[in-house]
Amino acid sequence: MNAPINTSMTSREWGMLLVLSILWGGSFFFVGIAVAELPTFTIVFLRVGIAALGLHLVMRIMGERMPGGLQVWRAFFAMGFLNNLIPFSLIAWGQSHVESGLASILLATTPLFTVVVAHFLTSDEKLSPGRIAGIVAGIAGVVILIGSDVLSGLGIAFLAHIGLLGAALFYSFSGVFGRRFQRMGITPLATATGQITASSILLLPLALAVDQPWTLALPSLNTWLSIAGLALLSTSLAYVLYFRILATAGATNLLLVTFLIPVSAIILGAAFLSERLEANHFIGMAVIGIGLAAIDGRLVAMLLRTGKRA
Repeated sequence: MNAPINTSMTSREWGMLLVLSILWGGSFFFVGIAVAELPTFTIVFLRVGIAALGLHLVMRIMGERMPGGLQVWRAFFAMGFLNNLIPFSLIAWGQSHVESGLASILLATTPLFTVVVAHFLTSDEKLSPGRIAGIVAGIAGVVILIGSDVLSGLGIAFLAHIGLLGAALFYSFSGVFGRRFQRMGITPLATATGQITASSILLLPLALAVDQPWTLALPSLNTWLSIAGLALLSTSLAYVLYFRILATAGATNLLLVTFLIPVSAIILGAAFLSERLEANHFIGMAVIGIGLAAIDGRLVAMLLRTGKRA
């Protein structure tokens, strides 16, 4: 029998979620550098191709073997399509037309899509008043954190905005679909490696046919470093954490990471790019924290316990 999904995450799961948010928050920075010199499918293929090599090396070091069988690899290719090929491509293309801050706020709608998708496609992640309230609070917190100035340009590059929202929708489906790998007895490391390998196979002909990379100028060192960080940190390492959290905490809790990504992006910007934190950043972080607690269930439980004592 499969281990039950924890609707309230453990401290370890919260820790992994925070690390994952930093790794994926950094991806906006890396992509922002790469899009200046490389086209969309080339960036995404390099991201998943290098990540796949890194994960296969880790599997060899850990002594794990890739599972075989048509059913397993059919699931890997479906996951690669839902979780990598489509959303990665939409994000890379969207960031060539939209600033990273606005891209992150649009992707922060992922849990909103996910609670609805999970409600209809799973038996143990149903909508509840607490989760709905938490999602609303979380989105409000992200809006406050990013600031109203960013939202003033919503009429520009309309298709890019739709594309980024589409990436959020695909992430919600992939989060629910990815739960089957635990039921199939596939480890988080093998799952991450399999879906990234499948994505690489799918993306290679697209990159060759559409981008014709042999015609491009040789990228700069900064671009190559950004690709390496995007592949090894924001993809290889991130997906090992992703599938570990997904196996125990479920799709809805896992995709709370999209609320934390803008937070980590601002903190990293303040630490390494001399960007200053404003009052709205701290207010937004606080509101996001309330939303996370409401979805996790601990805030509601604490209020109920307090009410019973009164």
